[in-house]
Amino acid sequence: MNTTVDAIYEHGKLTLPQPLALPEKTHVRVTIEADDVAHGAADPETSFAKWRGRGQLPAGKNTDEYLRLTRDGNGN
Repeated sequence: MNTTVDAIYEHGKLTLPQPLALPEKTHVRVTIEADDVAHGAADPETSFAKWRGRGQLPAGKNTDEYLRLTRDGNGN
């Protein structure tokens, strides 16, 4: 069974919002994906790495050109 749940880490433990439908003493594997934005990640590469390569810019535009177009509205 694979499932994704949100949890809060406090006082050295992960706290789930509700119990899981698992028998007691079931071994599970936990993968941590910290919310970098909420915790102010110091390294922008860490914050945006998961998005890299997941979309396409308008034809013929590189990142700088697209950001300039988005900011200025006309690319100038």
